[in-house]
Amino acid sequence: MGNASKIYQYVKPYKKLAIFSLVMLVAMVGFDLAIPRLVQHVIDKGIRAKNMQVVISTSIVMLIISLLDALVAVLNNLASVKVGESVARDLRVSVFSRVQTLSNYDLDRFPTGILMVRLTSDTAAVQRFVQVTLRIGTRAPLSMIGSIIFMFLTSPSLALTMIPVLLTAALAVILFSAKMEPLFRSVQQKLDRLNTVLQENIAGVRLVKSFVRAGRESSRFGNANEELTGRTVLVMRLMSSLGPALTLLINIGMVLVIWMGGDQAISGTLTPGQLVAFTNYLLAIMGPLVMMTQLSNTWANGFASIHRISEVLEAKHDMVRVAGEKPLSASGPWPLEFKNVSFRYNGNDGVPVLENISFTAERGQTIAILGATGSGKSSLVNLIPRFYDPTSGGIYMAGQDIRTVTADSLLGHIGIVPQETILFSGSVRDNIRYGRIDASEEDVLAAAKDAEAHEFIRSLPKGYDTQIAERGVNLSGGQKQRLAIARAILANPDILILDDSTSSVDAETETRIQTALSRVMKGKICIVVAQRISTVLNADKIIVLDEGRIVSEGSHSELLGTSAIYREIFESQLGVLPEGYIQNGK
Repeated sequence: MGNASKIYQYVKPYKKLAIFSLVMLVAMVGFDLAIPRLVQHVIDKGIRAKNMQVVISTSIVMLIISLLDALVAVLNNLASVKVGESVARDLRVSVFSRVQTLSNYDLDRFPTGILMVRLTSDTAAVQRFVQVTLRIGTRAPLSMIGSIIFMFLTSPSLALTMIPVLLTAALAVILFSAKMEPLFRSVQQKLDRLNTVLQENIAGVRLVKSFVRAGRESSRFGNANEELTGRTVLVMRLMSSLGPALTLLINIGMVLVIWMGGDQAISGTLTPGQLVAFTNYLLAIMGPLVMMTQLSNTWANGFASIHRISEVLEAKHDMVRVAGEKPLSASGPWPLEFKNVSFRYNGNDGVPVLENISFTAERGQTIAILGATGSGKSSLVNLIPRFYDPTSGGIYMAGQDIRTVTADSLLGHIGIVPQETILFSGSVRDNIRYGRIDASEEDVLAAAKDAEAHEFIRSLPKGYDTQIAERGVNLSGGQKQRLAIARAILANPDILILDDSTSSVDAETETRIQTALSRVMKGKICIVVAQRISTVLNADKIIVLDEGRIVSEGSHSELLGTSAIYREIFESQLGVLPEGYIQNGK
């Protein structure tokens, strides 16, 4: 689908209003073309004939036309603004809604800074495209065509001499427009880069300060800023060159008209009124030509922006979609099974992250995933809610391949506490209720108590009504993690995934949280990813990952005796075991 047709899809719901705007525009063109003809009539039939009645009557007609012209201009502006703003609103809704459904594959391609540009700068460019098209997009070409027709009606011989000048001007506008679209797209790409650097620095400004890297980040921002400035200057330089070139061409045409038309007026083959009218029509062409310059800029920018917006709206990822997806069965045997699962982030071309992962988690079990940094722990749990799909193998819930299950049904059974705690603006209560909006106050308090968050919440200035600052900066890391755990508990999931979610909590608090979780998750499945060995000691099954492979599997006591890697991790964190510890049944 072409860029113009993509924009039309968003204009279509407001087609009647857009047509009304264009009708008003056509009326404006008609009024504009009538004025030089009336001026000719005043000069030839009124002034030369010394007929004051013609002068007065024609002046009144011109005044009425001017008033009508102003009225239809206002109506055109109101209608075009309404259509343009409505299209921009719908585009923002479409992009925002699409972002909510993007898979992690898509989000890897569109970082936050790029999506922000799509939602703001690009939608604004499409809005300008629609408004300018409805305001001058029809007016400029119609005015040019109408002026040329009236030039021929006024003086065919003079009009023929203007053809080379007008064709040269038209060719310049066409070539200019063709060159501008890729340039505007490159400007938006540079803006993407600038926004990405800006977003990273604003989000991580405290880290930048702590490592005294402000100079380096200023350099990164400066480079991105210079690239954007350089490309924008190039575009503006090209844009500024067209206007003077068109003015020069029109002035050459004006000299020819005065020279040749003056000769004809002196010889009597052309009346003074005709010469004035012809000159006015030639000047009337200059206005549309300048409009076409502005329009070509706006169109080039709008086409580049709708193309970039469409990249988000039409993003295709590698997630497998199976026809006839069904809701996940909530009854019957409910194991979670990994069967020979392998995974690469870039499909078959990527580096192996997980290889031949197979294990089963039964209802009522707590499964711990342990391993060094980069061993694939987070990647493994990200496959469960289908943030990514396995490269090979399959994951099954209640005997169903999760690729055959509807996304809402699957995620409705899963609660996630991610590695990076995300809190939203709003009250503490609203953040806990995020996973279950209709939860009662008693349920919110119970979830907070289970997550060991109730006491610190009560100590906040307004308790549960305390407002969370941007990114939760008014809370400590441990407090944010406990709120995230409370949020997941309140959702009452069948599978709870804790991705290193107690790393900022002290050991005593962590123990109390684990005790509460063992009660809350009774009869359900809990998947715990951890770096600390103390987090996994009481798990029913501990899976040890190393370089994307399962190297050991079993309970804590079993692994101490059978897994050298597990024992090494244990001793590095909790101290060397005494001789004979395992043999004595400890």
